[in-house]
Amino acid sequence: MSNNGHARTRVCAESTSQVNRPGDYFKALAALIQRIPASRVEDIAEVLLRAREDSKRVLLFGNGGSASLASHFACDLGKGTTARCCNPLKRFRAIALTDNIPMMTAWANDSSYDDIFSEQLRNLIEPGDVAFAISGSGNSPNVLKALETARAAGGFTVGLTGFQGGKMKKLCNLYLIVPSDNMQLIEDVHLSVAHALFTTIRHKLESALVDTTTSLAGVTP
Repeated sequence: MSNNGHARTRVCAESTSQVNRPGDYFKALAALIQRIPASRVEDIAEVLLRAREDSKRVLLFGNGGSASLASHFACDLGKGTTARCCNPLKRFRAIALTDNIPMMTAWANDSSYDDIFSEQLRNLIEPGDVAFAISGSGNSPNVLKALETARAAGGFTVGLTGFQGGKMKKLCNLYLIVPSDNMQLIEDVHLSVAHALFTTIRHKLESALVDTTTSLAGVTP
């Protein structure tokens, strides 16, 4: 990573113009997943774990399929990480900005669709909070505006994107690009990345719990 926090990686988006049948699609998806750097997923997991440890918010947003993933991943962080961890006292403060439909439609109707996430962030984000942006193209105006708002407020910006990253990568402290020009493949891999993050985070939390329990077992009251 460079001094300004941006991860500099040259990414060539793989063309999938010949993906027209199920077998072709699954073959292309399997090949694309092999190009995802596991180390970058680990880096993002560490950012999220640090946010949890420091009681910072994780604020997620995106459009369309990315909106549904924002809601899905917020659920995985907020509820899924507690399921096998003996109900830990410290939990993720994960909020999907995509879930507040009245707020989104109010800003879209009264101001601009470009404001639906950035204006919600103004109500919520504090220094050290994580703004987690998801955009297949990396160029969604409302996502870009939200990232600008998060940076101005001292938030740490994380992005999942596709193609060659679009304008979004310059606004992210840490990002992962799915190098493809096929939006369906990009969205499939984004879901896999979210599940890889969840699995990694849950394992680290459970391992820490086991270590704590083991060390306390030898303590005499």
